[in-house]
Amino acid sequence: MLLMEQAQAILDAQPFSKLVGAELELFEDGRCVISATMRDELRQHMGIAHGGVLATLADMALTFAGGAVLGPVITSELKINYIRPGNGDRLVARGEVVGHGRRQAVTRCEIYSVTDGEEKLCAAAQGTIVKIEG
Repeated sequence: MLLMEQAQAILDAQPFSKLVGAELELFEDGRCVISATMRDELRQHMGIAHGGVLATLADMALTFAGGAVLGPVITSELKINYIRPGNGDRLVARGEVVGHGRRQAVTRCEIYSVTDGEEKLCAAAQGTIVKIEG
């Protein structure tokens, strides 16, 4: 199982995580919270968060939540539903394990757009996370 410091080091080692500005806020048994401050580079042409950014944060939160119970993992499957535009100051992805065995975990995530401390659900995701053997 990973510790918060190890999880942060993994996140910091990923160039794409740095590009998005992902920050690990919580990492514990089967749960993970990752956030990013909104910047112009993360917006699409209508000024809202690009769907790829929401999917990226979901993937990170799902994978880290799964990794909290399985150890080293990768995403096998991911599904996301966009509910409303992410147009806040920050985006927060909260991932958790729904259930797991020895080699895979089913995880879910809610992504919130945050403006002046008020959160609005903007996307929901589910994924299958698999343990890396060897």
